Amino acid sequence: MRKNQFIVLLFISSSLFVLQSCSGISEFSPYAYQQAVDLKVESLDLISNADQPFENYSDEVNALKLELKKALEFAKGRPDNEVSTAQWEILLDENKNLLGGFLKRWEEESTLSEVFVDEAKQLISDAFDSIIGLESGKIKPSEIQ
Repeated sequence: MRKNQFIVLLFISSSLFVLQSCSGISEFSPYAYQQAVDLKVESLDLISNADQPFENYSDEVNALKLELKKALEFAKGRPDNEVSTAQWEILLDENKNLLGGFLKRWEEESTLSEVFVDEAKQLISDAFDSIIGLESGKIKPSEIQ
């Protein structure tokens, strides 16, 4: 459990570091917010099945990966959005221990233990919550004076 807490702390810390190093932050985007919420729900729903053979869900995983790539590209394309982009990159990195790494491991091992899936779901949920929280905390265009 300590390793899992460390990973979430590292995710949040790296996001804060990027935030401090950036000159600005983008405006609130209702689309980016909705996209993050939708992808969180879809991701957690899909990874709940990781105790079953990956082959049964490979089409769904590939479809999810495509939607996640779209979210990353949308984040990259917004001005002053380096923090959100960095969060998406960390979440999706196949060499890290969040969603990208989880999906890679599921594919490589075919099935994962229920305990592992439950722990990973919490970490991935927290990472999505960081992305959602950052987006919801951004200034809305109507609030800019």
